[in-house]
Amino acid sequence: MAIADVFSRSSTTTGPGAAVTPLSAFGERPAREGEHVEALYAWVDEIAALTTPDRVHWVGGSRLENEALLREMVDEGRLIKLNPEWRPGSYLARSHPGDVARTEGRTYIASEREEDAGPTNNWVAPDEMRATLTPLFAGSMRGRTMYVVPFSMGTVGGPLSHIGVQITDSAYAVASIGIMTRVGVDVIDQIAAGKPWVKTVHTVGAPLAPGEQDVAWPCNDEKYIVHYPDTLEVWSFGSGYGGNAILAKKCFALRIASVIGRDEGWLAEHMLLIRVISPEGKKYHIAAAFPSACGKTNLAMLRPTIPGWRVETLGDDISWIRPGDDGRLWAINPEAGFFGVAPGTGESTNVTAVETLWGNTIFTNVALRPDGDVWWEGLTDETPAELTDWEGNPWTPASGRPAAHPNSRFTVSAGQCPQIADDWEAPEGVPLDAILFGGRRATNVPLVVEATDWSHGVFIGSNISSERTAAAEGTVGELRRDPFAMLPFCGYNMADYFAHWLRVGKALHVSKRPRVFQVNWFRKGSDGRFLWPGFGDNSRVIEWIVRRLEGAVDAVDAPIGRLPRIEDLNLEGIDVPQQDLEELFAVDPESWLHEADLTEQFYSTFEGKVPPRLYAELEALRYRLKRAQQA
Repeated sequence: MAIADVFSRSSTTTGPGAAVTPLSAFGERPAREGEHVEALYAWVDEIAALTTPDRVHWVGGSRLENEALLREMVDEGRLIKLNPEWRPGSYLARSHPGDVARTEGRTYIASEREEDAGPTNNWVAPDEMRATLTPLFAGSMRGRTMYVVPFSMGTVGGPLSHIGVQITDSAYAVASIGIMTRVGVDVIDQIAAGKPWVKTVHTVGAPLAPGEQDVAWPCNDEKYIVHYPDTLEVWSFGSGYGGNAILAKKCFALRIASVIGRDEGWLAEHMLLIRVISPEGKKYHIAAAFPSACGKTNLAMLRPTIPGWRVETLGDDISWIRPGDDGRLWAINPEAGFFGVAPGTGESTNVTAVETLWGNTIFTNVALRPDGDVWWEGLTDETPAELTDWEGNPWTPASGRPAAHPNSRFTVSAGQCPQIADDWEAPEGVPLDAILFGGRRATNVPLVVEATDWSHGVFIGSNISSERTAAAEGTVGELRRDPFAMLPFCGYNMADYFAHWLRVGKALHVSKRPRVFQVNWFRKGSDGRFLWPGFGDNSRVIEWIVRRLEGAVDAVDAPIGRLPRIEDLNLEGIDVPQQDLEELFAVDPESWLHEADLTEQFYSTFEGKVPPRLYAELEALRYRLKRAQQA
């Protein structure tokens, strides 16, 4: 049984009088034979010789093992067990204040050739980086347990799945990997059978001298997260937080997987995945790429406000997309859990997420209530009178600081989501009907626009951006580019990534390609207020997209793509003034021509590697805009 399976149950706690099994009762190396598994064992021995842990624990993935691991962390002060009356089987972790987020500035792509990393990644030559990391890893696990965690992204043995092994000295990372992936000895059976696997090595970088007292959250001021795409490895040093320590997530599932996908002809994407069911019972599958703070989780767990429509969640963050034998694109969510940002997640914004967190959840850096439950900004409309903040200090509304860290997190099994699709773990995945791109744009970008074809859709995806909203973040209105919402996560040159998208689409029959749309829930009027209600009412945009797929509604040709006729939007039950609706779809040629110039500047950073097809799309856009100016 995978550790993640434990968290789909009502509780991970044992009943009164139940036998308590210590963690030391587990951890033996699985007895397997053959050259492939012997290579795994030799690698583990090599890392142990380098890092010199006190002991090596092979994670088997059983329920009892996981309970013992959690119990040990509570006993050592690494986790706080929450009140089981309010949050059964759940725990709170508090990180070091200097270890609270992804460390993008210390994230590297160590490809053999610098041009393969491209200008949007930090590149270091592999030999140079290994020379830097080897002394850091030497003895880094002294005084600690080295855990060996075999995991699968996607169901074990599935046709779209990939496997890996993480070595780590963080029990918190082990528990988190157990929720986010499928962990167990059956993964080692896959390795023994010759299936390729990704090597990931992680240490908090805090060795212990004999008799030295440990801290609740060990870490190191020096941090590295290094990807070796040519040898399919990830090495992470110094951080115990999030994607820096859960290497199956952004490191494997996006940066390394994007390279594997490039070489094998598929796509590893920072995309949610949902099934939309119409009142007629027809099912449509949509993947959507949004940068952070653009409504991604809300759309993944959308509850439509229009009668008869339903949305089932398949994934909230990552999609692996492959061409199928039938000529369509098929997608899976390779993860087994949700690793979501807590602040802003509440009953008024995402009731589905709140219901998912009823129990069996690891919370990190949220506030603690006096009754032993958790709280964060946005969870409830009413703020508690007193709390213990994410650093363990007393807090009241008058404290003048957030109670929960802005990047505080929850880690929970996807199986607990009340609207998770029954077949969300189907190995073959689901066929994609549409792909959405979105950013946070106060101006210019309409509520929804349909691409004219696949190449135009790739052009839209390559230009996804959000506008800076405060002078402290830069010039107000300045565009922050995040192509395909993959800027921090593409493991190779993004210009080559654009070309790969074009190749994947070209290999599909025109009639079987997913339709591509751009959405923008955040357009504002001249008075600064949002023009669209958002949240559950975004289902009205999804309905129009589905009706376009069905051929039930027409669209209006505009210089930037195809726009809805306002009368085709289902606005029953909401009050959006006609003037606001017109502004939501207004296309100003002059502003768009300026944006085209910014696109050309952005493309120029790739030093001539952007595919000619995208430059042709840019010039066609300019031509249409100039004609609209003259009309």
